[in-house]
Amino acid sequence: MPSSSLGVLLFAHGARDPNWARPFEAAAEALRARAREQGNDALAVRVRLAFLEFMTPDLLQAGRELAEAGCDQVTVVPLFLGAGGHVRKDLPRLMDELSTSHPGVTWRLSPAVGETTLLIQALADSAWQLAQPDAPDA
Repeated sequence: MPSSSLGVLLFAHGARDPNWARPFEAAAEALRARAREQGNDALAVRVRLAFLEFMTPDLLQAGRELAEAGCDQVTVVPLFLGAGGHVRKDLPRLMDELSTSHPGVTWRLSPAVGETTLLIQALADSAWQLAQPDAPDA
């Protein structure tokens, strides 16, 4: 059994259309695959995807699942392009609820992915590629 377990909780907005979640589900699966490839016996990594509204699980449910799975450190990664009201106001309140409900877990909130240099460059690269006259339709 692993001596430590790390959780990564991907947090997206959610939508009424289930197709909206496909890229986020694909990102969660890619992260799970990366964790398996780089894993070792000393550290298990569990990945969950959660939503603010319209979809399940919500952040509190997914966080509870990670805590019950034995994660002692969980990083919440907002899958938002910018840190608007949901990231600046709703998410800190939810993080407080997680900390109160699961005091044995260290909860860490990362910046929104849209604020990272890597994603900003990927957006610019994608926009450039799509804007080319011979670009295929998406």
